[in-house]
Amino acid sequence: MCLVGRHTDSMSTVALQIKTNALAGSRLSVELIVPAERCKTSYDEALSRLSRSIKLPGFRQGKVPTAVILQQIGIKRIKATALEALLDNVWREAINQESITALSEPELKNTFEDLLESFDPSQQLTLILETDIPPTPKLKTTQGLKVETESVTYDPNKVNELIEESRKQLATLVPVENRPASQGDVAVVSFKGTYEDGSEIEGGSADSMDIELEEGKMIPGFVEGIYGMKINDEKTLKCQFPDDYPQQDAKGREASFALTLKDLKVRELPDLNDDFAKQASEKANMEELREDLEKRLKEDAKRSQTNNLHIALVKALVEQLEVEIPKTLIDEEIRNLVEQTAHKFAQQGMDVKSMFTPELVKKLMESSKDEAQENLQRKFALQALSEQENIIVLEEEVETKFNEVKTELSKEKNIDFKRLRNAVKEDLLEEKLIKWLEENCTIKEKPSEKKEKITKANADPKQKKSKKDEPSPSKTSKK
Repeated sequence: MCLVGRHTDSMSTVALQIKTNALAGSRLSVELIVPAERCKTSYDEALSRLSRSIKLPGFRQGKVPTAVILQQIGIKRIKATALEALLDNVWREAINQESITALSEPELKNTFEDLLESFDPSQQLTLILETDIPPTPKLKTTQGLKVETESVTYDPNKVNELIEESRKQLATLVPVENRPASQGDVAVVSFKGTYEDGSEIEGGSADSMDIELEEGKMIPGFVEGIYGMKINDEKTLKCQFPDDYPQQDAKGREASFALTLKDLKVRELPDLNDDFAKQASEKANMEELREDLEKRLKEDAKRSQTNNLHIALVKALVEQLEVEIPKTLIDEEIRNLVEQTAHKFAQQGMDVKSMFTPELVKKLMESSKDEAQENLQRKFALQALSEQENIIVLEEEVETKFNEVKTELSKEKNIDFKRLRNAVKEDLLEEKLIKWLEENCTIKEKPSEKKEKITKANADPKQKKSKKDEPSPSKTSKK
């Protein structure tokens, strides 16, 4: 039931008694004592409205006697209509009088049915409404924060890795005959997967799939099981899904795959010459290609380093945050995240309407809860820093940046300039807040975890390097 809607001036002639009380979870309790005169006025107006709307044989519309109306529709319906209008009006008056910023529709502490049962238009009415209100974030301290950030450095070896990745992408696949499958081959397989209880694995079957025979490409045991097979060989592979596998119902479960090796191919890599450089990129020769890759990798490392620092700074700030985030804001942020996901899929050409079933939306909302809370904590931590350290953005700064962005988006249509201006202001403020944190925190860099793992692997010749420890290669193709 919506309690905020209609408003009748005649009801507001007699003052309300209002008492507010802060509750946990950034909620507010509002106790209202409504004078008997206003209860009676609301009842009379409800009776009048209903009498004008009711149609009965033998009576002109609007001229039906009160006794007949009471007999036809019952006093309970009249009281319910009066009570709904009364609640709407007194709530509007309360939020105006007490300057309440309500984030949600008010909720009765007791049920509407209970209130209706005790409602007597000749007596004063006492009721309690609750609503979510904006939280008041505070930071325990803004001074002396110690921040540890992961360093990101440019790795020259990465250039060769990217070039090799491009060679693989531009390689020619040549059929293999008269030898078994081995590491580095491309196997064409058909397979059907079942769990240990015999049930089929969702998405665990294929009639023809190309699989690179390299560790880490499939679940443990799958690629390794293909080694040594010849074309047309059949085999049952015993595997186990990792505990962190994305598909919830497959995590940690044992599985069998009935597999047939249909074909086997090997990559013939192109030579590393100027023709390759032109094919893999827009560069004229290998020297220019290497220089371009080196420049981009250095820029990526610098961006990652800055991003790591900013994340660490805000994380340290959030640890000082004291705030109770209301459920209304969390639910709103969850909806925003789900909508963003849907928008991304739509941009990729997917049919969002058929894809986003109620079950999927429910799962997405449940899985987005932690991210929503983290986003709001970050927002309120920065808001509290702005207020406690009096860090603001001048209107001239906003106007200058806003005009720059408008010029960049001049060809775009249907732009909400009010929202755009607010977004520009928020971005400028966040930049200032991050800069303040950089200048007022003690920052310590720690080596990259990936780099540490690789260093240890190099130090111990018995320890095998894992593909997971290596950075994923970027594409160097024209696209």
